Amino acid sequence: MTTRRTALKTLTGSALTLSLTDSLASSMNQSDAAAPQLKGRINHSVCRWCYGKIPLDDLCKAAKEMGIKSIDLTGPEEWPVLKKYGLTSALPQGAGKGIVDGFNNPKFHDELVASYEAIFPKLKEAGLSTVICFSGNRKGMSNEEGLDNCAVGLKRLMPSAEKYGITMIMELLNSKVDHKDYMCDHTAWGVELCKRVGSENFKLLYDIYHMQIMEGDIIRTIRDSSKYIGHYHTGGNPGRNEIDETQELYYPAIMKAIVDTGFKGYVAQEFIPKRDPLKSLKEAVLICDV
Repeated sequence: MTTRRTALKTLTGSALTLSLTDSLASSMNQSDAAAPQLKGRINHSVCRWCYGKIPLDDLCKAAKEMGIKSIDLTGPEEWPVLKKYGLTSALPQGAGKGIVDGFNNPKFHDELVASYEAIFPKLKEAGLSTVICFSGNRKGMSNEEGLDNCAVGLKRLMPSAEKYGITMIMELLNSKVDHKDYMCDHTAWGVELCKRVGSENFKLLYDIYHMQIMEGDIIRTIRDSSKYIGHYHTGGNPGRNEIDETQELYYPAIMKAIVDTGFKGYVAQEFIPKRDPLKSLKEAVLICDV
């Protein structure tokens, strides 16, 4: 099974090629080469790892044609390719130690600080303004100790982040199915960390798939926590596949709730396609374009 953890290491994704269902075919009757007329209220992105079998140049061309403006989770070596196609990376990677070893463990702070301070000027030079980060796994640690430790480590980086205009964005992940023992697995914990860090240059990545698994109540949580959310990821549940009628989340209502908060950032598709990957991606953009 492909997971984010393995994808961060190997950048491989699952993509089986099947036809679209008849019920969705009508929304695809325009030419695949023609950019859809999007409403412009959602800034669309897509996560690179889900389409790892597609060469980056080809993914960029397809994304551009769909009206997608960004490709998430790309590193410095990939940014020039995105730029060539007029795309950005709304949530890049390239620093840190991965998901398991994060800011909740003080023994990693010096290494993490050095890693992020090295990427900040590269991000600014590339015209990017965010970078992903992780809490790390609990490994027996209490939530309160983890909050304290993360706040200490992240506060060390805020002056440099503010200097370069970079927002560090910590991902909320589920610890039930995909990322056992991960600490930042509830929105309330992440919001409390934002309050303790006390900088507009630290926010949360609200992953809708992960938070549906952990706590549900998606729309209410988005409304209540919007000031602390800097980015969104999608995914169908159960299974983390297409975000259509085969799963339990109704994305048009979720996207409308995001728009209603005044959010001006990006929403990135992060599902693992079971059908034709680019057709499924195009379908997802249209579903989310409220």
